[in-house]
Amino acid sequence: MSLTGILPGKLGFGTAPLGNMFRAIPEAEALATVEAAWEQGVRLYDTAPFYGAGLAEERLGRVLAAKPRDSYVLSTKVGRVILDEHESAARELGEKGGLFEHGNPNRMLHVWTAEATERSIEDSLKRLGVDRLDIVWVHDIAQDFHGDRWLNKFEEARTGAFRVLSRLRDEGVIKAWGLGVNRTEPIELTLALDEPRPDGFLLAGRYTLLDHEHALQRLLPMAQERGVDMVVGGPYSSGVLAGGTHFEYQQAPAHIVEKVGRLKALTAQHGVSVKAAALQFALAHPATAAVIPGATRPSRIAEDTAALDETVPAAFWQDLRAAGLVSPAAPLPYGA
Repeated sequence: MSLTGILPGKLGFGTAPLGNMFRAIPEAEALATVEAAWEQGVRLYDTAPFYGAGLAEERLGRVLAAKPRDSYVLSTKVGRVILDEHESAARELGEKGGLFEHGNPNRMLHVWTAEATERSIEDSLKRLGVDRLDIVWVHDIAQDFHGDRWLNKFEEARTGAFRVLSRLRDEGVIKAWGLGVNRTEPIELTLALDEPRPDGFLLAGRYTLLDHEHALQRLLPMAQERGVDMVVGGPYSSGVLAGGTHFEYQQAPAHIVEKVGRLKALTAQHGVSVKAAALQFALAHPATAAVIPGATRPSRIAEDTAALDETVPAAFWQDLRAAGLVSPAAPLPYGA
């Protein structure tokens, strides 16, 4: 159960924003952003049918079509089947209502059965214009989309998607699979199963400077004990750590804005960027194999790659801990 030997580096590119998350992004800007990621040496690309009802996959595929398939690692997700018919009413997306209102208007089925999983993969290959996928994540079988019904969806995926993806991995069709979720509990439940065995997990928004205490309680110790790799998605907490106004896909509440202000004051004091603090914090945990921030402007990619290499003094991490801005249990660079 490992992504070792599959992931091409510590920094990937998350394409959720390319599905017109929060705003309608011009096509040229979206494609230029992917090109910028390529030019900066990023070779890990993560997408999903859910992102704009196929829009992010289509945009990513237009750029990757010109790249050698063996030169990058591509992951997408299962759980949503995109139909040809258009949706007229507002989508029911649990806590994420309105997230992709500027995406494609196509109707989506939210289903994790074996048949739907195979169809989802076939459709993703067509939208992406590729002949194979490297990693497939089982998407959003968690409380934020399904409330009290999430365990029913988990069971649907356990008897459907999990088994299909295990077979495809064993047959060599894909290299790895796991869950891609915004909550820790589905991953904890999966790790407790005798079978099937996923290779790693994509955890979005739950191991960031602003939100990490819950993940440190059970999930990350379990992952370390079992030698399971975690990919951290949403390291900027939906953008609020990167100059945006969203936290958890909504307008950031006052207490979060206040904490971000304290973080920014501390980074300014030490002459480091908030992005460097955010990415290097997430990567400091032994279970973290990679981070995949998203972006919608080419200039943001250069900021991300620079943040990864930026020298952050040990004194910053020590002061971060002393100020109570991170959990005492969170591993920090330099052992701070």
